[in-house]
Amino acid sequence: MKKILLLGSTGSIGVNSLNVIRNFPEEFSVSVLTVNKNIELLQKQIEEFHPQTVVVVDENKAGELRSNLKGNCNVLSGKDALCKIASQLDYDILLGAVVGFSGLAPTIEAIKRGKRIALANKETLVVAGELVTRLAQEYNAEIIPVDSEHSAIFQCLVGEKKDQVEKLIITASGGPFLNTDKEKFSSVTVKEALNHPNWNMGNKITIDSATMMNKGLEVIEARWMFGFKAENVDVLIHPQSIIHSMIQFVDGSIKAQLGYPDMRLPIQFALTYPKRFKNDMERTDFPKLNQLTFYKPDYEKYTCLGLAFQVLADGGTAPCILNAANEVAVNRFLKEEMKFSDIPILVEKALNKFENHSTPDIETIFECDRLTRDYVLNLEA
Repeated sequence: MKKILLLGSTGSIGVNSLNVIRNFPEEFSVSVLTVNKNIELLQKQIEEFHPQTVVVVDENKAGELRSNLKGNCNVLSGKDALCKIASQLDYDILLGAVVGFSGLAPTIEAIKRGKRIALANKETLVVAGELVTRLAQEYNAEIIPVDSEHSAIFQCLVGEKKDQVEKLIITASGGPFLNTDKEKFSSVTVKEALNHPNWNMGNKITIDSATMMNKGLEVIEARWMFGFKAENVDVLIHPQSIIHSMIQFVDGSIKAQLGYPDMRLPIQFALTYPKRFKNDMERTDFPKLNQLTFYKPDYEKYTCLGLAFQVLADGGTAPCILNAANEVAVNRFLKEEMKFSDIPILVEKALNKFENHSTPDIETIFECDRLTRDYVLNLEA
């Protein structure tokens, strides 16, 4: 039985991960759960899955949970506790479902212990891809993708020789504004931006999908996860989200992974790889699919996607600046402090503000992240 440390158990990926684990009680157990502050849902998860330890980052909420709990569950608190559990506790797989930069440090600790990393936290490879992949090789740690697009590429690459692959093709739904003119972006409401046509995701990822920054981050992640150069990674808009991604070989043939849009499938594959377990998820019914359509992305419309390709080419701390600026800008939009159209403007200002360090160590990455956040937090669009 594999023991799971689940970072971010109350978010969309975390909840879906527990849905998968629930279906295979003889294969997986939950060792550790972590949340930011949603102790109401966490308490229900504790009662069902009986983890030995939980982490609540919010100190006040952690104290409230300790008062409510009955039983032998150990409650830790604070951001430092995430690294502590990853570096010290007993588990087999770290499932990184937390959103944002905060997933980097505990993932590195797990890598140093040679654990399997089921990675949904794309920011880990975006901001520190070179460092993380080098450490994974050094400590013989597996990184298995959970993102549906990267899981699709991973599955397509199984059994194939890397030098026979010409291109990775990452598909994108196009989000809620695929058919909306860029001129209307300044009047987009938070509610409209959160109305994704295909996927039920957390707020931050959903906004990233609307700006297509999410796809840009996935391009950077793919470069490091699979070891392909930027010019060998392409993006294709596919509104139906049935083809999750593809690889094109040197002879022109293409291999794709298809399936009904359900995050439980890539989560399950990351946990069970190299095996596949039977489940009761909805199957793709091809006669019911009226059409599968594809479009090239409009880089003038989706500025964030173009910025992601730019920082991938620049390397160094540029992806860290991009990610930190975007996280702050998205949060400010969600709080209605700025317009939807201001997000790429703030990101670009941050990229122009800070020096790019070509070969950053972990301390430089953390300092770059901090400085960028402080700058964008007080920046006018």
